[in-house]
Amino acid sequence: TVAPFFMGKYAVTQEQWEAVMGNNPSNFKGAKRPVELVTWYDAVAFCQKLSQKTGKKYRLPSEAEWEYACRAGTSTPFYFGETITPELVNYDGNYPYGAASKGVYRKEMTPVGSFPPNAFGLYDMHGNVWEWCADPWHNNYQGAPQDGREWDEKNNDNRYQDYDLLVNIMNDNRTRLLRGGSWLSYADPCRAAFRLFNSLDYRLYYIGFRVVCSGAWSS
Repeated sequence: TVAPFFMGKYAVTQEQWEAVMGNNPSNFKGAKRPVELVTWYDAVAFCQKLSQKTGKKYRLPSEAEWEYACRAGTSTPFYFGETITPELVNYDGNYPYGAASKGVYRKEMTPVGSFPPNAFGLYDMHGNVWEWCADPWHNNYQGAPQDGREWDEKNNDNRYQDYDLLVNIMNDNRTRLLRGGSWLSYADPCRAAFRLFNSLDYRLYYIGFRVVCSGAWSS
């Protein structure tokens, strides 16, 4: 079960980031494009500063909240159904999923809201930018909280059992989950269930985030 929460209908945009943080670190400039080149620490700092400005509690979504929000009641690989096309999602159309045909590869981010939303009214949960979640990486869901909360360090006994998963973490075992795929991704990593992780201080031009507002808990 997942407690009620509010989630941003878009990934945080560059104009939103600049209004709160006073700068714009992004590579692909555009007021309505998602902010990118932000670390997990940067995303948390944004949430903290936004909370101070508004008096409300903003934070990153837990992994469970993110997938619940992405699926919007569906059980298919994508909230659109069994597959996606570049007309529905911004990803590398040269590498389709399932029976889909090849399509356009835009090679850059698109403004938020450029593609149809899911049944919850959330945009770009597949593709455009990977999105940071609050949780540390776990190899599986054994022992995960049953209420949708962040699975924090105290319950992190299953981490790093597979050495091959650590090769690209720059010898830094402090990691957080990424979800959703990006404009650079093949179709498969854009699936609702696909999980990726990276270092807390990893900064790339295809990683952004969206915020959650909830009084139930904070991280």
